[in-house]
Amino acid sequence: MVKVAARMEKLPPYLFLELDRLIEREHAQGHDIINLGIGDPDQPTPQHIIHALQEAATRPSNHRYPNYLGSVPFRNAVANWYRTRFGVSLDPLSETVGLIGSKEGIAHLTWAMVGPGDVVLVPNPSYPVYFTQALLAGAEVYSLPLLPENGFFPDLKSIPEAVLERAKMLWLNYPNNPTGATATAEQLAEAVDLCRRHDILLASDLAYAEIGYNGYRAPSVLEIPGAREVAVEFYSLSKPFNMTGWRVAAAVGNALAVNALGTLKSNLDSGIFTAVQEAAIHALESNPMGFFAEQSRLYQERRDIVLAALEDMGLSIPAPLSTFYIWFPTPRGMTSSEASRFFVEEAHVVVAPGASYGEFGEGWLRISLTCATERLVEAMERMKAATLRLS
Repeated sequence: MVKVAARMEKLPPYLFLELDRLIEREHAQGHDIINLGIGDPDQPTPQHIIHALQEAATRPSNHRYPNYLGSVPFRNAVANWYRTRFGVSLDPLSETVGLIGSKEGIAHLTWAMVGPGDVVLVPNPSYPVYFTQALLAGAEVYSLPLLPENGFFPDLKSIPEAVLERAKMLWLNYPNNPTGATATAEQLAEAVDLCRRHDILLASDLAYAEIGYNGYRAPSVLEIPGAREVAVEFYSLSKPFNMTGWRVAAAVGNALAVNALGTLKSNLDSGIFTAVQEAAIHALESNPMGFFAEQSRLYQERRDIVLAALEDMGLSIPAPLSTFYIWFPTPRGMTSSEASRFFVEEAHVVVAPGASYGEFGEGWLRISLTCATERLVEAMERMKAATLRLS
C-alpha cells in the first residue's frame, strides 16, 4: 500500500476545511457570501509596474533561466531600498537573496537552519508556516503566547533557560498577522539582545511594513544595533505593491543565514522570472511612498468602518496602527470555530477563526480589510444584525 511520509503526520489538520465546506453549502443554496477571511489586496498592481513587466517580458534574454539567488540588479535594488527606507546598509551580494515570495523563503530558511533536536521559538497565534515548517524539519516548536495584556508581543523573559539553550530560531512578525499589533524599537532591541546572548537566529517577517495609520511607519529589526549579527528579515512586494500573485520578495541580513538559504534554494528551485525581477526593481525605484500613503488611507477608512461596527456589537477593540487585519474577540463567549460558523450561517460573511493561527488564537476572529469598501460596509451591517439577534 502506498503511504505518505511519516513527517506528514506532524502537520496539524487544516482548520479551514469545515468552514470551506460550509461556505460551499451556503453558495449552493444561493446565498451571497462576502469573504473577509483572505488577506489578499483587492486593489490592482500599479499600471506602471505592469508596463515594466510587459516590456521586460519581450526581451529574449529574460526567457532563459534566471539567477538562482536573484539578479545582481535586483539585489542591488533591494539593498538600495533598505538604505533609503530604513537607513540600513547591506552588501547586496552576501546579505540579500531573491525569493519566489516570502512564503517559500520562510519555509526554506527553517529547513536550512534547524533540524531534529533543535527548538524554534514561534509566536502563537501566528502565520502557520512558521510552525509547520519547523515540524517538517524535525525541530520542536516552543510557543510564545501573544496576549492582549502584553500588546500581543511575546514575553521573552519567560522563556526557560533550558529551552533557550536548544533554541536555534526566533520568529517575529511586526506589524503582526493575525493580531495587527506593532512592536516598538525597544521590544525589537530586547529580541536582538536575547538572540545575541544565546546564539539564536532572529527571523523577522516584515510583510506589512508599508501599511500604516495615523502617521505610523514600521521599523526594520535591522535598524537595531547588532541585529545584522543575528537577524534575517523578509521583505515582500506582495502587500505594499498589491503584487501577491507575482511572487517576488527578498531575505536580507545575516550573511551566514542568507548564504545557507541561497544554497538550499539553488538545490530546490530556479529563481524568480527575470522579467518579474525587473518589474520589482522598477517598483522599488519608483518613489512609491505616495502610493503607500494612498493605500494606507484606503485601509484606514475600511478599518474605521469595521471598528465602528464592532463597537455597536459590543466588541470594541483598540485601533490597530498597521496591517489590513482586525483581530477581535468572538461574541457571547463562542469558540472561534463556532463564531465563524455563526457568521457564515446567519450573516453570510466569512471571517477567519483565530484558532487556525494557534491555540492562543482561540476566542478570537480575524477580519481582512481587502474587500471593496461597499461590500465591507454590507458585511459589517449583516454581522451587526446577526449579533444583535443573539441578545
